Amino acid sequence: MSWFESFVLGLVQGLTEFLPISSSAHLRLTAAFAGWHDPGAAFTAITQIGTEAAVLIYFRKDIARIISAWSRSLTNSSMRSDHDAQMGWLVIIGSIPIGVLGVTFKDQIEGPFRDLRLIATTLIVLGIVLGIADRLAARDETGGKHRVVRERKSLKELGVRDGLIFGFCQAMALIPGVSRSGATISGGLLMGYTREAAARYSFLLAIPAVLASGAFELKDAGEGHVSWGPTIFATVIAFAVGYAVIAWFMKFITTKSFMPFVIYRVLLGILLFVLIGAGVLSPHAGESAG
Repeated sequence: MSWFESFVLGLVQGLTEFLPISSSAHLRLTAAFAGWHDPGAAFTAITQIGTEAAVLIYFRKDIARIISAWSRSLTNSSMRSDHDAQMGWLVIIGSIPIGVLGVTFKDQIEGPFRDLRLIATTLIVLGIVLGIADRLAARDETGGKHRVVRERKSLKELGVRDGLIFGFCQAMALIPGVSRSGATISGGLLMGYTREAAARYSFLLAIPAVLASGAFELKDAGEGHVSWGPTIFATVIAFAVGYAVIAWFMKFITTKSFMPFVIYRVLLGILLFVLIGAGVLSPHAGESAG
């Protein structure tokens, strides 16, 4: 991988990680359209450490408060009813599905799941699901003819059941094209949570999964799958761009609809099917990862 490739892929990772459009799919598509080798699941996992560092800094006060309360709850039973302490447990519980499924389907994630036809399908399907969830949320928030405004749930109402459902939604993002934030936010909206609550828990839930995945894949950086220099460079780029994107996105979702992302996903998926069907793009383009 050249330094220019790592710069572009780091930029793509930072721009797409927090948006509901799938960073893994865009890394895969960027390489395919540019005629580069597929950067591979290891490169994706490692560069995601950069974007998760942006999450750690952006939500540093929330994270510090949660860790502090959770740690104290281990020895102080009176702290176990504290919302922040419960959030610590809910993040752990919600991380179980992606941990189990990630290990179970590791070979598929790094192989068949990167087929561009599957990516096109997941872009469209999850786009439609996100669109439905967004419309339901908008209907509750604004009411309408013969309808009253319905109050949506905050994170204070999050329990073990919903935490696990969020976790299984996040695990769907093991398939490129699904999108970690897209799947978890869609799940949250369908369960009746506000956009801000669904997005906030989505980002907090991603921290253990992404950091563990990146650490697990670090060994591949020294085995020829990923070169250290360009990968670290891409990770730094992803961090800087990702921080700016997350700050913008958290403000965007308080007043705006997800429909622009829905339309983008569906159109991109259709375009992929057209290009593959016309023979312009191979479904396995760039798969011989370097």
